[in-house]
Amino acid sequence: MAAVSTSLDERARTIFTDLGYEVTPDRGEFRAERKWRTVYVTTADPAEAPAYGSLRCFVAPLDRAESLREDLLGRAPDYDWAVVGVEDEAYTVLHPSAAVLSAP
Repeated sequence: MAAVSTSLDERARTIFTDLGYEVTPDRGEFRAERKWRTVYVTTADPAEAPAYGSLRCFVAPLDRAESLREDLLGRAPDYDWAVVGVEDEAYTVLHPSAAVLSAP
């Protein structure tokens, strides 16, 4: 039997749901809300992603996450951001300050 592949968008939704966020579709991406926080989450390239919202998260395959972080650092957008690199069931969070958080 072949392994079932989960799309990047589905994996991102699962990560945020598991972290206790309420996830809602919003203009081709999704909005993750918890307490006072609203994070706009996308799998789009930063050049193609909307620029609204003060907190944004870009989700990419793990092997592309660091280059995506470097791209965002060069763009210096007017919002706070993070990159989530996904590989299988694990993920890594990259922040602008280069701090890295990993989860199983």
